[in-house]
Amino acid sequence: MRNGSQMGFAAAIACVMGTLLVAQEAGVLRGAAAFGDWRKDKPGVRRILTAQDLPAASLLHSANNHAEVTKMPEGAHPLVPEGFSAELIVSGIRNPRNARIAPNGDLFVADSAANAIRVFRLTAGASKPAETGTFATTGLNRPYGIAFYPPGANPQWVYIANTDSLVRFPYKTGDLTATGPAQTLVDKVPSVHHWTRDVIVSADGKRLYFSVGSGSNVAENVSEPAPANWVASHPLGATWGAEAGRAEVRSYDPDGKDEKVIATGLRNCTGMAIQPGTGALWCTVQERDEIGDDVPFEYATTVQEGTFYGWPWYYIGSHEDPRRRNERPDLKDKVTVPDVLMQAHSAVMNIAFYDSDAFGPDYKGSAFVTMHGSWNRGERTGYKVVRLPFVNGKPTGEYEDFMTGFVVSARQVWGRPVGVAVAKDGSLIVTEDGSGTIWRVTRAAH
Repeated sequence: MRNGSQMGFAAAIACVMGTLLVAQEAGVLRGAAAFGDWRKDKPGVRRILTAQDLPAASLLHSANNHAEVTKMPEGAHPLVPEGFSAELIVSGIRNPRNARIAPNGDLFVADSAANAIRVFRLTAGASKPAETGTFATTGLNRPYGIAFYPPGANPQWVYIANTDSLVRFPYKTGDLTATGPAQTLVDKVPSVHHWTRDVIVSADGKRLYFSVGSGSNVAENVSEPAPANWVASHPLGATWGAEAGRAEVRSYDPDGKDEKVIATGLRNCTGMAIQPGTGALWCTVQERDEIGDDVPFEYATTVQEGTFYGWPWYYIGSHEDPRRRNERPDLKDKVTVPDVLMQAHSAVMNIAFYDSDAFGPDYKGSAFVTMHGSWNRGERTGYKVVRLPFVNGKPTGEYEDFMTGFVVSARQVWGRPVGVAVAKDGSLIVTEDGSGTIWRVTRAAH
């Protein structure tokens, strides 16, 4: 038995350790406390959600809260962490969506509604692009994803993910305009409803990844049972009928041949990135609507071949969608739980890994994710850029507000972040399609 002094010392140590633990976790919103709205958003706010934090689904309460998009108010400016600054570098773009940086540093932006690919020549320290160009306007149908091939300093092609096809244009370093017509590599891609398609090149340059979102919210357009032998002859969780070939990530060789399905059950993988160092494929995924303000969580996750993420029958593991009850009990224990969960109806869009030293060691290895904001929540959320911290190449599960200030009021927003990319000088490029602007975030010397 320990004596009183030993017990007192142990209690003191336990108290100190408990205090340290609380201090470490102070400021990290957890569980229901993480279900905030735009009023609580500000740079530095951290949240962490787990599958155990999911409220029960409800078919009785579904908000219809579409944002009114207004012009950027005079003097409006995104909010970023102390020591950072956000500078408007381009405005007046009709519909700036996905953004990618060419190996020479040029910024390529999909102007989706205009059926155009824009190019901006960025110069370190300059407030405006040195040159601009329209790379392509033909062979495009709501273009979104952009990729350069082969990887390295001198790509020969620019791949563009249209809503209904995958095409490529000839390219040499520095081109502001395509020197040849689009070559169609993959056609007849289903395009009803979710229309954003992303494309990215694998770390070894041998494969293209191509995402195809679902054709509905929760497969309302599929009522018939699976055709005979469907389960045995298709990837785990593959859908059929009007949803055949949807809610999945595919891969192709560089010529658009040798199609494979990498993962299924991803309701709408709107953005993809390759993690530096690991070569892992990551997706940002918009989850389903109309089962509650806080259900289900959106997510960012690694995607490995053969994985199934639940749509339309399950979400965030084995949580069954009440609208598809008892349809696929065989899949309940085969759903992969995503790596980083984020607040429901944030409308996550794109992801970019930060592999520069410009923001300091705390930021290197992180990922940035854009949130477009959704209609299906009573208290508006999203409309911001968040950071996913990583430690030794692994996500902590937290996400941190990085760029906010796009919401004017409970009804109005002026900015809806979509594209995110890391420029050659380490600045962060963010596009938003509410006011049609592009921003550059830099950090003062530290």
